Formats: sequence, C-alpha cells, structure tokens
Amino acid sequence: MALGIAELILLGLLVDWLMRFARVPGLVGLLLLGVVMGPHFLDAVNPATTAVSADWRMIALVVILLRAGLEMSRQALAQVGLRAALMAFIPCLFEVAAVTLAAPYLLGLTVLESAMLGAVLAAVSPAVVVPLMIRFIEERRGEDKAAPTLILAGASCDDAVAIVLCGAFISMYTGGDVSVASELAGVPVSIAAGIAAGLGIGFVLCRFFEKFNPRATKRVLILLGLSIIILNLENWIEGFIPFASLLAIMAAGFIILEKREHIAHELSSKLGKVWVFAQLLLFIFVGTEVNVPVAVKAGLSGVGVILTGLIGRSVAVQLCMIKSKFSARERLFLTLAYLPKATVQAAIGAAPLAAMKAGGMDTGPGEIILAAAAMSIVITAPLGSIAITWGGKHLLAQSPQQTKSPARDGDRPN
Repeated sequence: MALGIAELILLGLLVDWLMRFARVPGLVGLLLLGVVMGPHFLDAVNPATTAVSADWRMIALVVILLRAGLEMSRQALAQVGLRAALMAFIPCLFEVAAVTLAAPYLLGLTVLESAMLGAVLAAVSPAVVVPLMIRFIEERRGEDKAAPTLILAGASCDDAVAIVLCGAFISMYTGGDVSVASELAGVPVSIAAGIAAGLGIGFVLCRFFEKFNPRATKRVLILLGLSIIILNLENWIEGFIPFASLLAIMAAGFIILEKREHIAHELSSKLGKVWVFAQLLLFIFVGTEVNVPVAVKAGLSGVGVILTGLIGRSVAVQLCMIKSKFSARERLFLTLAYLPKATVQAAIGAAPLAAMKAGGMDTGPGEIILAAAAMSIVITAPLGSIAITWGGKHLLAQSPQQTKSPARDGDRPN
C-alpha cells in the first residue's frame, strides 16, 4: 500500500505541475488522473490502496473543513448571516425540484426515482469549493462583503440538506415509513446540534491549549484526531439525534479563531502544509470513483438533466441575493461557486443502487442514478473549478493586505 501511495503522490505532483504550467487548476488534472488510473479505466491503482481510499478522503475532508473554520471570522459571518441561511436551503431544494421535473422525460425515471437523483446531484462539493474559498479569503478577495465566507457557511449546510433528502427518498422508495417533511424538519436540529458540539469542543481546546501550551504541531494533531472522531460521531448517534458533523468541525475551528486568533492562524498555516499532501490523494481518489462506462451510458439525456438542475440552482442563488448588497459581478461569482459536484456524489451516488439490490428490486433506475452522479463529477468538478478560479480573480475585489495578530509571548511555534 505504501508503494501505491508513493506512486500516486509522485504522479499527482507531476500532473499538478503540468496543469498549473498550462494555467489550469491543478485539481482538474488530479481528478482526470484518478479517472484514468481508476478501476473503471486502466485499473492501475493498487487494490490495497483503493481499499483505504475512503479513509484518505475523510482525512483530507477534515483538513479542509478545519481550515474553513479557522479562516471564518465572526465579523464576516455577521455580514452574511441571513444570506447564508437562505443559501443553505433554497438552491438545494430548487435543484432537487428541477431534476425531479426533468428526469422522468429525459431519463424515463419515475417521480420518486427522479427525486432520489435530484438529492444525489444537489450537494455542492466541499472538496472543490472549500480550498478555493480559503485561498480567496487569504488573498482578501471579496472581503468587503464576505462572499467567500457566505459560500463556506451556506455550502456546508447545503450538503446536509441534500444528504438528508437522499436518505428520506431512498427509504420511501424501498417501502420505509418516512416523511420528507419530518426529515426536513430535523435538518435545523442537525445543524444546531453540530454547531453547538463544535463550539463546545473548540472552547475546551482553547482552554487546553492555554493551560498546557503544546507545540503547534501537537495542536494540529490533537485537532485532527478530535475532528476525525467528530466525523464518525454522526454514525454513532444517528438513531438518537440528527447531527451535522461537518458543521461541528468548522465550528470548532471558528471558536478557536474567536478566542485565540494567533493560534488559529498558526493552525491554519500548519494545516495548509498538510493540505498540499492531502489534496493530491483526495482528488485522485475522487477521480477513481468515477465510473466512466456508466457515465457514458447516461449520454446526452443525463447531461440535460444535470444542466437542468444547475439552472434551477443558479436561479435560486440569484433569488437568495434579492435586496442584498452584492453587485452583479459578485452575484455571478456566487452562482459559479455553487456549481461543482464531486465528493458527496462519489460518496452517495451508489446508495440508491445498493438499496435496490438489498430490497431485491429492479436495479435499472439505480444504474441510471449512479451514471448521472458520475457524469456530474466529470462535467462540473473540472469546469466548476476553472470557473470559480476565474471568477475569484476577475469578479471579486481584492482588499489591501493587513498584518496578522502577533503570537503571544510563551507560545511555542513548532
């Protein structure tokens, strides 16, 4: 397995350099490398490496969520509070509705099967969006109206809504006694529980760091370890209370930034170095999940459904910005930032198919849903990354750089 990881890292670094040399975002090349190396194309990835790919993706996701929280200031959140709440629900629901209306005509699915497809397609990819938003925050782009912070806050909740809807529709399809309305009613509870847990953990960590003053590297390891536990906590308590683990991880970073700003910047810097390694494996492994033959099977009809959903999502984003202070250029950027699909689709794209197999049902609709999910990654992840990178540079104003808060005496940097 170690040799397989080493090969992927070296190939990933080479492809990333070539993409950047061609002025194309590096993650585009990493995704394509994963597709080519994956089991559905050349099948050149060591099986032992593939077996642990989900764990590597989870660790990489934790890194980017922590960095998001550590860069999300209270002042910026206060600027976008209402808009973030709207962006958490409305674009996702519009995309699900658009796909539910289009898929019966274009793909021959039933309304409930189309709703499952809509929920699978609706989630924004944190793997694509979060690193780019963090880069724009560090470059102080869009800082005057906190556009990147709005995307970070809204997209995280958007994913939770899409996953809850997907689970509800699958339960209904397989005969479970589930109400979509009751499931949606649990989303605010899930969000509140996740934020409350994250704030509590972040506060405890602040006190711990203040009392024992561990080295920065040990702080990072403690934070990473606890965040991975938080991510798994969602599965452990799922039957008792809804819990948004992604938001909990971001909230922990947020409270550290509020209470100990210099420690937050220090941790974010360290995690930025970890991200250089983590992003290589994350995007390559996401690419290996793309089933190219199945994606091709969806054909132009699948493309039509995906585009219809994206149109619905884009309309919703513009509706969320009514009477806001964002300019037309900034609203276009917000629309572009809400388009990429990757991580969530790779994770839940096969869930309907698995449920159909387990229930002894016709698996044809599940194959179509999986195909459309794979195609959404192929289309939107690279193009969305390019569009967001362009939009950040050309549509967001850049504020002058400021000096970060100095470290307090007695803090050890290493």
